[in-house]
Amino acid sequence: MRTDRRQFLRIAGVAALGLGLKPGIEALLGRGLVEASPEILAQGAGAARRWAMVVDLPKCWANPGCTDCIGACDQTHNVPRFEDEKKAIKWVWLEPYGRVFPEQDPRLVSAGLGNRPTPLLCNHCENPACVRVCPTRATWQRPDGIVMMDFHRCIGCRYCMVACPYGARSFNFVDPRAGLDMDKVNADFPTRTRGVVEKCTLCAERIDKGGVPACVEACKQQALLFGDLNDPNSQLRKIVESRYTLVRKPELGTRPQVYYIV
Repeated sequence: MRTDRRQFLRIAGVAALGLGLKPGIEALLGRGLVEASPEILAQGAGAARRWAMVVDLPKCWANPGCTDCIGACDQTHNVPRFEDEKKAIKWVWLEPYGRVFPEQDPRLVSAGLGNRPTPLLCNHCENPACVRVCPTRATWQRPDGIVMMDFHRCIGCRYCMVACPYGARSFNFVDPRAGLDMDKVNADFPTRTRGVVEKCTLCAERIDKGGVPACVEACKQQALLFGDLNDPNSQLRKIVESRYTLVRKPELGTRPQVYYIV
């Protein structure tokens, strides 16, 4: 897990450039991934697998006001809730469709569709810029594609937040435990500390035990589908092959693994 001084300065310089210039972020894309250590690569079952998710928006919108997926994720991962939006921590959250897919011609997107709430989460990109810029490798990618966080390694530099073009990471400006009901904390998942970045990990801890992400399990509309994109016989693979799907900001080359059916 050693990062020499020259490598650290090179990563820091590129990430700092991204603070003021979008091209600085885009320059991070399209290059080889930083390799993780052998002990990290050993985690995560099945390097031949590629976990992905499909969000079926018509099914999601069939139950207006439903936030079961968000509630399940928050409870499972001890995600705090604060009234002050500046302190908000988001693993799964909602944004208007028109803001999620701004590249679509607004003249061809009805007002009703453009304002509909669209579930968002970390895209677990095939080519994740966040992994490349982390100087301590607190964020890393498993062989099955899941982009992980090591909260103990995170030094709070927020380079990953600058590099992520999807706003999928949150920073704990205050102690997140202040936003939790400590009597209802899930003891099976660690709480975080002030000064740490966090995000969706696709419920890797559940997947490794043969389960599915908490948001998928909680969705009564079956609007969220989880599966192995590398398995040609999986339901998810068949849907992605046969249905027209969207991914966020495909022009950046990150290759998101969260697909949307509209």
